Formats: sequence, structure tokens, C-alpha cells
Amino acid sequence: MTKIKICGITNLEDAQNAADLGADFLGFNFYSKSPRFIDYNKVNEIVRKLNGKVRIVGVFVNENIDNVKKISEYCNLDLIQLSGDENNDEIIQLREKTNKKIIKTFRIKNKINANSINSFDSNYILMDTFKNGLYGGTGESFDLNMINGVDNKKLFLAGGLNNKNVNKAIEKLKPFAVDVCSSIESKPGKKDYDKMKLFVEAVR
Repeated sequence: MTKIKICGITNLEDAQNAADLGADFLGFNFYSKSPRFIDYNKVNEIVRKLNGKVRIVGVFVNENIDNVKKISEYCNLDLIQLSGDENNDEIIQLREKTNKKIIKTFRIKNKINANSINSFDSNYILMDTFKNGLYGGTGESFDLNMINGVDNKKLFLAGGLNNKNVNKAIEKLKPFAVDVCSSIESKPGKKDYDKMKLFVEAVR
């Protein structure tokens, strides 16, 4: 069964609702320029209150490796998502330093090199829509045909997914997980319970 990652969590209420609805992963964004940025002290509090109900993903963009390590330990992250321009050497270094599973994000603009993407030494790959100046949370889709050849057993699929189009995307690509953010919000950083529920039901 395709797993569900709800990203851009900024508060305990949304985190608990997402976990109760059946999300498999929650994403917390440590990129300071994101409208969904959350302080690591707040994440630490939320994670402790969730008490292992869901797997925790920390999202970083071009962050110093030592800072990522410090935050991942303090917040007890299960996975680290690298959503910037990090290269394969940095992925290897980070996994050696943290012993955490790594998700590497690729933003789709036009044609991709699937072999190059599959060769990255990350545990998972996340495909999202390219938008200049933004690292995720665009709410915009891309042509799913452009990622033919990407290893779907490692694939987190993002990019404009909602309760109306997610079934078609799962049917076509059979990804390991789908990743949703802006389509289930009432405003950036605030999730809408009913929209979250509809999305989870559509996937399940």
C-alpha cells in the first residue's frame, strides 16, 4: 500500500490530526525562508507528544551537515529530507554522521536523467515540481511521464497532489509514498482537517 507523507507541519494540533487520520510520515521544514518553517525546539516538543505514532521527517535546504546532525538528534528524526542542491558526497557524509535514512528531492522542470537520479546514494528520492525560488510547497503538478525510469520502490511523489488526482498518480507510478502539503491547507502552514481526511481516504 502506498504510504502517505503530510509535509509542512507547524503545530501540534495538525500533527496529531494527521497521525490520527493515518499518515505514515510527517514532514517538518527547517528551511528558514519557507512559509512553513518551524523552530527545532517546537518540533522537539511535538515529537515527544506524538510518542512514536508516526515517522518524523526533517526537511533541510542546503544546510550545514553538522547542523543537520544536531537537529536530527535533538528532534529524534527518523528520516532526513534534503530539498536543496546537495550532491551525492554530502548524502554519503550525512548518512555516515547520523545513521539516518535520507530522502533526496529532485525538482522537475523538463526532461530528467533517470539513471543519474537512481544513482544517488539516498534511501529514497522525492520528485517535486520546479518553481524558481521555491524548494517545495508549490502546489503545482508536473507531467508524470517525465519521470519514467525512476525507481518507484524508492519514490516519494509530490507536486500538486490532491484528493482528486492522487489515485491516478498512484495507478500510473505505484510510488512508495505520496507527499502532500499545500492542497490540504487553509493557509500556508495550517492544515485543514477535512482536506487531510479526504486525501488520506483517496489514497487508502
